Amino acid sequence: MKLSVIILCWNDWKVIEDCLRSIYASTRSLELEVIVSDNGSTDGSIEFISKNFPEVHLIQNGKNLRFAKGNNVGIRASQGEYALILNPDTIIHAGALERIVAFADRHPEAGAFGCRVLNADGTYQGCIWPFPTPGSEWRQALGLRWLGYLSEAFHPGAYVKWKGETERTVGYPAGCCVLIRNELLKRLGGFDEQFFYYYEETDLCRRVWDAGYPILYTPTASITHLGGQSTHKKFPPIGFAIDRQVTRYLYFYKYYGERGVRSARRSVLAGLILRRLAEGLLQLVKPSDHGKQHLEFLGTLFEWNSRVDPVRLAKNGDEPELHVKPLGRVLER
Repeated sequence: MKLSVIILCWNDWKVIEDCLRSIYASTRSLELEVIVSDNGSTDGSIEFISKNFPEVHLIQNGKNLRFAKGNNVGIRASQGEYALILNPDTIIHAGALERIVAFADRHPEAGAFGCRVLNADGTYQGCIWPFPTPGSEWRQALGLRWLGYLSEAFHPGAYVKWKGETERTVGYPAGCCVLIRNELLKRLGGFDEQFFYYYEETDLCRRVWDAGYPILYTPTASITHLGGQSTHKKFPPIGFAIDRQVTRYLYFYKYYGERGVRSARRSVLAGLILRRLAEGLLQLVKPSDHGKQHLEFLGTLFEWNSRVDPVRLAKNGDEPELHVKPLGRVLER
């Protein structure tokens, strides 16, 4: 088996049909298996896949294991030489899987691979990133994006000049579509399950690099990612935003220790102060309900980050209590 395509499904009936059809319609000369790891869907996804795609290896987890755990179930069941972690809200373009696998075959020195990701309107979405560092967090917080144009050594958490037109070494591809050598993936233990919301692929690719394997990107293979253009009307529910902060601190503690995670906290507080000032001024000039809601959102996020001890959080899971209910943290860790 050359390729295992692993798709995590959680009530994704509206998009997973097009994803599965695109895989089979666009792939002609590649031996592959498709594994769908279902996190307790209740929208008919399981029944639909069973009826319309009997060739899919459908694993029913029975509950929401979230991204890392759910994908690890699929990874353990996979048999391919390569494993492709793929979001259900993606469309595979003609020949894309053959091209990225052929690219990987030509580069045995590399451990993981990314491809060109487009929005639904055909514009470049990106989804290729340098690794976050304490320095990049400060540059992002202080609005110093322009430094990235001088040198990628001063990146603000993104490749600001490069737009995915050329092959290159990269930090990591986003988890919507990342190809990894399966033997390496299983040797690394798959995703680190402490990262329950964001930073899962960041951590995994960091471990690929640490194992001595670079990560490469090719623009010759492309997909469409439907979910990448807008998220929760410009800002997410506060519970999900706090979940992202939690895993952010877990990441910085894992790779930069107590000093690094405390720096990460100071940078996010500085960034939130600047964003609240800018949003407040805009609200004075041009008031709107959306602006008011965004100010409240930023205020709650600031309160949580100002109260949290990131070291205790990383070591013991200790979090501050907020008088905001519900926080929207409805998914299991």
